[in-house]
Amino acid sequence: MSVVLCVTLWPNPGFEEEMVAYEDGVLALLPEHGSRVVARVRTLSDAAASEGAEPPFETQIIELPDDSALDSYMRDPRRLAGADVRDRAIARTEIQRVSLA
Repeated sequence: MSVVLCVTLWPNPGFEEEMVAYEDGVLALLPEHGSRVVARVRTLSDAAASEGAEPPFETQIIELPDDSALDSYMRDPRRLAGADVRDRAIARTEIQRVSLA
């Protein structure tokens, strides 16, 4: 059974470009794990925050064949090697399992 994730990301202030570069790199690894980016979108700069909450900078929909592929991707040494960049650039990440409609 496939796994579909909705990933929302908030960069640290001033680190938007570094976050995008990091995500470009790690998302490029997905096909090697039999997975794909279904969609990758960014919030418009003039979007109003709802109820005072800051909207995410980027939202990704990722489809993986199964939990084993997700584990393999999460443990990929190339992905893990960028942990320092991720920690510096990304303030918050939320991941939800979703279904494609």
